[in-house]
Amino acid sequence: MASSLPVQESPTRGRRTPRASGDERERTILATAERLLEDRPLSEISVEDLARGAGISRPTFYFYFPSKDAVLLTLVDRMVEEAASSREEALARLAAEPRAGWRQGLQSYFETFGSRRPVILAAAELRATNAEARELWSQVMEGWVADVSAIIEAERARGAAPPGQPARELAIALLQMNERAQFATFAGESPSLEEDRVMDVLLDVWMRAIYDADAAG
Repeated sequence: MASSLPVQESPTRGRRTPRASGDERERTILATAERLLEDRPLSEISVEDLARGAGISRPTFYFYFPSKDAVLLTLVDRMVEEAASSREEALARLAAEPRAGWRQGLQSYFETFGSRRPVILAAAELRATNAEARELWSQVMEGWVADVSAIIEAERARGAAPPGQPARELAIALLQMNERAQFATFAGESPSLEEDRVMDVLLDVWMRAIYDADAAG
């Protein structure tokens, strides 16, 4: 999965009816799912496992989530929201320190997703078979693309970045690169970037692509 500065507001995916967001049972179900995913794939986790781990009955589980897949997608929603928490601060740094601003935004996603690898790996697996998972990630990526495109255009408008490829196309390429490169590292694929090198390498590509090689340092 990917990192970027911005994020779309994500949909509420858990309950069938609106309730207080701090509901303890929902949090317990989500925590149970994260704990179980550390030891086994989603395909080997049942609704019974989630209900038992949360200390509730199976019928009670369905009051909160329509399926175990919905639990995972809710975790993804919340991770995206968490990673976006530093967005405004990162954007504010762009004018004075473009490299520092981009690093802060990208780093927030890398750290958030990297600290929850079992969820990221499970979500990637789910996308292969679940249309809702694919749609969710498409919405997230489209939100990132729209916002990154707007930032690139703003940087060009103020003279900080030179003209270049259409902003949307550039944003798509950069975000897709981030998603693939980071996932390979999280999954331990070969070849993949060493974890302590991921951000430096990706950031340098972003800076060169947006600001040209002379501004990448």
